[in-house]
Amino acid sequence: MRAFAFILPALALAVAAQAAAAGCYADYKAKKDNPLQLQYGVAEIAGDCTPEAARAELEPRLAADGWQLLEVMDTFDESGLEGRRTSAGDYFLRY
Repeated sequence: MRAFAFILPALALAVAAQAAAAGCYADYKAKKDNPLQLQYGVAEIAGDCTPEAARAELEPRLAADGWQLLEVMDTFDESGLEGRRTSAGDYFLRY
């Protein structure tokens, strides 16, 4: 019984670590003015895997290159990357 008391927390910790190790990504739309340029991109997110956290992380990254974030479309894990690679083109994991 005593060994079980140690195994259960260790198992829970391993599962939590695996979930934390799973990457988080967001796809987004951004724009530049003068002349108008539109961008669809995919970026890796280091914080919480939510659209709100992605927005907070992406706005300054994009602004540093003169882009204005319009919309975080979705957040997802690695399983959603390949389906978005072609659509994002040069902006796949750029920011």
